[in-house]
Amino acid sequence: QVQLVESGGGLVQAGGSLRLSCAASGRTFSSYAMGWFRQGPGKDREFVAGISWRGGSTYYADSVKGRFTISRDNAKNTVYLQMMTLKPEDTAVYYCAANPKILLYYSGREYNFWGQGTQVTVSS
Repeated sequence: QVQLVESGGGLVQAGGSLRLSCAASGRTFSSYAMGWFRQGPGKDREFVAGISWRGGSTYYADSVKGRFTISRDNAKNTVYLQMMTLKPEDTAVYYCAANPKILLYYSGREYNFWGQGTQVTVSS
């Protein structure tokens, strides 16, 4: 079992930056693959980024590639999402998710553990 708590959301102007954090409980965090998803107003949940358990492999949605960076610090049981050059369309609740083994990082069904989410609002 792992529990996930996101933080770092807020209100930012277009072009600005935010860094989201996802703190995980449990001693097995380092063996979990992690992902970030988001759900904008009136939209379905969508994949944002994923990272393998060692951090050696990362995956991004085309809409955020080159602007967002996912990373993890297994010593701190934390995964991060650095978001740059934010756009109004990035406005959403951002969720981190985890699972011991993931084949398709972009599929929410691969993840068994989810955080409560943190709101990101980008004003134009």
